[in-house]
Amino acid sequence: MLFVRNLIFNALFVFTTTVLSLASAPWLLMPYRAAVWFKQLWLHIVLRLTRYVIGIDWEERGRENIPDGPVIFAAKHQSAWDTLMLGVVHPFCAFVVKQELVRLPIWGWYLLRLGNIPIDRSKGLLSLKKVVEGARNVVKNGRPVLIFPQGTRTPPGAKRPYLPGVAAIYKGTNVPVVPVALNAGLFWPRKLMHKQPGIITVEYLEPIEPGLDRRTFMKVLEERIELATARLEAEALERFPYLPRLSPETAEPELETKPAKPDARAV
Repeated sequence: MLFVRNLIFNALFVFTTTVLSLASAPWLLMPYRAAVWFKQLWLHIVLRLTRYVIGIDWEERGRENIPDGPVIFAAKHQSAWDTLMLGVVHPFCAFVVKQELVRLPIWGWYLLRLGNIPIDRSKGLLSLKKVVEGARNVVKNGRPVLIFPQGTRTPPGAKRPYLPGVAAIYKGTNVPVVPVALNAGLFWPRKLMHKQPGIITVEYLEPIEPGLDRRTFMKVLEERIELATARLEAEALERFPYLPRLSPETAEPELETKPAKPDARAV
């Protein structure tokens, strides 16, 4: 039965995304807030499909930890679901996204129209400087920035290094960084047909105020996110005992198709 629900969801997701992508073309010429409205429409539809077809809902904790004014969200990235939920809850947030995504027809143009910040990891330091400049412009306009500090999806239980791009943005913008932990990968893994019903928890942790040196900042950020993520994963596995158990096999992180240059792994 769960396989059928996954099949129905995937078909509806592709259909909805295709139709709205084509319908969004004229909106590329509209003001920024109109583009945000259209993006929110798509996100709300997809998340409702997720809730009513698969049975995935979510809860937020720690919203009191989000300071007033512009901030940098540094979030754990376990699943495609992360971008959907964080995008709908923070509608004016600018995401740091891979350059490959903004090259996609219509979809990529829309990402740029929404003010997201592309990163070309093949260009190393040059691209990182552009990302910091873009983040600085976003926060000057009072909007938040969201970055996945490990640079790509990391399945539950897997280990992947935290990359220095988040530290560069932290220093370059001089605003608080709010670490974000979650356990979405247990419910929405990379495999299309393996989504599981349940309640995903997203937790905003104590903000890291400006002024720390790079080494201290990275240490504090990683410790807070990893400890909270491990706790949320353990809670979910106890609360929903049908979820797949974590093991070295299920925790194996996805591999990049092309290894990045050492100085290019900026985010």
